Amino acid sequence: MEGGWPSRGGFLLCLTVSLLLQGTGDTFTINCSGFDQHGVDPATFQAVFDRKAFRPVTNLSLPTQVNISFTLSAILEVDIHRQLLTSFLWITMTWDNPFISWNPEECVGSHKVTVLAENLWLPDILIMESMDVDGAPAGLIAYVSSGGQIQYDRPVKVTSICNLDIFYFPFDQQNCTLTFRSFLYTVDSMLLGMAQELWMITDMSRNVIQTQGEWELLDIKKATPKMLMGRSLYDQITFYVAIRRRPRLYVINLLLPSSFLMAIDSLSFFLPAESENRAPFKITLLLGYNVFLLMMNDLLPASGTPLISVYFALCLSLMVVSLLETIFITYLLHLATTQPPPMPHWLHSLLLRCTSPRKCCPAGPQKGNTGLGLSPAHLPGVKEPVELVGKVPGPKEAELNGCPESTRAQQEDEAQKQHLVSLWVQFSRVMDTLLFHLYLLFMATSMTTVIILWNT
Repeated sequence: MEGGWPSRGGFLLCLTVSLLLQGTGDTFTINCSGFDQHGVDPATFQAVFDRKAFRPVTNLSLPTQVNISFTLSAILEVDIHRQLLTSFLWITMTWDNPFISWNPEECVGSHKVTVLAENLWLPDILIMESMDVDGAPAGLIAYVSSGGQIQYDRPVKVTSICNLDIFYFPFDQQNCTLTFRSFLYTVDSMLLGMAQELWMITDMSRNVIQTQGEWELLDIKKATPKMLMGRSLYDQITFYVAIRRRPRLYVINLLLPSSFLMAIDSLSFFLPAESENRAPFKITLLLGYNVFLLMMNDLLPASGTPLISVYFALCLSLMVVSLLETIFITYLLHLATTQPPPMPHWLHSLLLRCTSPRKCCPAGPQKGNTGLGLSPAHLPGVKEPVELVGKVPGPKEAELNGCPESTRAQQEDEAQKQHLVSLWVQFSRVMDTLLFHLYLLFMATSMTTVIILWNT
């Protein structure tokens, strides 16, 4: 035990402690000799120490007012899988002990002394969401003022239940509760109040919080509902702690690489559809994206389905659809340049609506190669029609061969084939264009969503 006043050797000081027991009043005076060497004599408060098992009131019908405040100094861990919040708190409780009082003037102006907390009556205030035993260190002290006011500060590591919603991960905001309540005393014996204003608790927590890692403190609010258990009514104070995840780590390590891979995959549409390098390029990107997801899997929540997982699934689906479309287009163009199949009427009508009027072909096949306004020779990546379906003999060559009718039929057949090739090439272009626009829409929507979530 120690005193907070200046020493004055050679004086015999007197400390008056008033022991106001129920129905009686008892005072005594003791010597405070040897103050320079030993501080306050422990026997001074011995009568109070002997009654630490009982609630300090002069009338048992009066409730004890306990005021509470705390400082959130660290957010240690947020366990999404087990729905637990681990934090470090400095809890302050103040109450009055009417059995303690002294005159500071008789004790050289001392208004406050420190006492081992284990020697005093302490309120049994618990955090109801806590899932661990009280981890406060032993040997804590309490400040006792000359008017009998006791202030008890204790640091404690709290592992509490918290309903965590990870849908907006990594832009999620969590709201956890810390409910302070007496375990034994009802409202007839104990009432709870605030030792500090709520804004002071919030500002102090923001100033002293030591973790600059994943989480930051947004706000602290409170409510004072009563809890009814059977016929017993308990007073309690519930603090709502709002915390937010810092998303920069996840944006840099998850969203940016995924966006880059998607952008590169969208640029592959500028390669000719029949190019031999387009399909291997997309396969390489798809394999790289799968490796990326496997490597970054530890950064994702172990449970639940956050929005970012849906984003990754959509990215992977688009890349698979793009690869399948490339394979289909490559097969279709190969088939069209060897033995072009007839285009269904409904697909031909749909193609007419998807292309501009200048590129629309008539309903029925026509001679020549004017169906789409573009000859296959002018379509990028497509071989010359004569190379695809054979060279058409000229009129003089046909007359020399002596079969003008067969030559005319062969020319019409070749024109029909060239017309079908043009249709299928145009169809492949339309598919590439639609899928490319889908890529652009998806990337624009994703970027807009990230910006909105980050700013709000």
